[in-house]
Amino acid sequence: MPARPRTLLPSRPRTVLAAFAAAGALLTTTLLTGPATASPAASAAAPAAPAAPAAGSDDGSDDTASGRKVVGYFTNWGVYERNYHVKNIQTSGSADRLTHINYAFGNVTNGKCTIGDSYADYDKAYDAAGSVDGKADTWDNGALRGNFNQLRKLKKLHPGLKVVWSFGGWTWSGGFGEAARNPAAFAESCYGLVKDPRWADVFDGIDIDWEYPNACGLTCDTSGREGFVKLMAALRAKFGTRNLVTAAITADASDGGKIDAVDYAGAARYVDWYNPMTYDFFGAWDAKGPTAPHSPLTSYTGIPKPGFNSDATITKLKSLGVPSSKLLLGIGFYGRGWTGVNQSAPGGTATGPAKGTYEDGFEDYKVLKAKCPANGTVAGTAYAKCGSDWWSYDTPSTIAGKTAYKNRQGLGGTFFWELSGDTADGELIKSIG
Repeated sequence: MPARPRTLLPSRPRTVLAAFAAAGALLTTTLLTGPATASPAASAAAPAAPAAPAAGSDDGSDDTASGRKVVGYFTNWGVYERNYHVKNIQTSGSADRLTHINYAFGNVTNGKCTIGDSYADYDKAYDAAGSVDGKADTWDNGALRGNFNQLRKLKKLHPGLKVVWSFGGWTWSGGFGEAARNPAAFAESCYGLVKDPRWADVFDGIDIDWEYPNACGLTCDTSGREGFVKLMAALRAKFGTRNLVTAAITADASDGGKIDAVDYAGAARYVDWYNPMTYDFFGAWDAKGPTAPHSPLTSYTGIPKPGFNSDATITKLKSLGVPSSKLLLGIGFYGRGWTGVNQSAPGGTATGPAKGTYEDGFEDYKVLKAKCPANGTVAGTAYAKCGSDWWSYDTPSTIAGKTAYKNRQGLGGTFFWELSGDTADGELIKSIG
């Protein structure tokens, strides 16, 4: 099986552990991206393509009011060790709150969109108890199974819910450099896969998680400042205005950082919205600290790196010309932590990552809520010290504060990574306003 996609931010990404079906092997996956940069010459450099329609237009691209989008990631590998299935979106009450689901991930190989995990995606058979509608999958010739069929059933229960297929992520971003050399061919391959007749009704568009255009992620890429613009223009031209075209982007707002490597403002005309990954700014990849919240809303005295906070990201993207309505605020349904810490306030030294269920230094909110309850706040997010462990994560209270910020800034909504990190009754998603 191919390595699971991870998403890294400025220095490192949010990582999630996945377990594979046949092999049962664990593997780490992360998700994170960052913001953009603008250039007046962008539209001239890109191939002709229709601009993305405004949210709420009657062309079928999006029927949610501006500022009210709630986009949650569902990971295909979550059906293994995490034992999180599409049915859980329904039973938790999350489906009632979601406007969109980002299905993560499809792969990008040889410059084309490809299936990420065929078993989880469309072959795994659900019995009646595990199925969204209480009806077992069949083995009839041509019958759709797996997550795709469960998503189809979920959409029937929630006709307004849209599902977008996300491609790339940290581990699977290596193919984007080749894709950028022939954007039209890439777009053709993606459209053919997303709109495959077997599941065409399941997906309402495509999301691109390229980490990172014209910068170094898992590998270094030299597509140039306009490579991303041309890629998104080609996708819009192929998918048209009746399908969603979105992108997860870096949140690195530092001077000369990953936002500055790409003309994100120039590409904004081709996307319905961006998901700047405003989390994983800090974490135990810096094993000795200093401890810092991984998703600060604002800066604060002693923050380890300027430009590594959500407000800096949003402010920079807006200043470059990305419309507020095309920016969603990112929230993590997980925490990051260190061990060997001897002070409660941020800025302490550490000896390494704290123990996590799937990955050291990483833990779901649903676990941390009981294991290490938050006992402090800084920069609009929460932290907790339990013994020598120090964790930072968002709570219902801090998420309420972040959504208030989203409203003040006139943003298009919120998105989060990812559904399985929430409690069984959807405590975090229900705090998103």
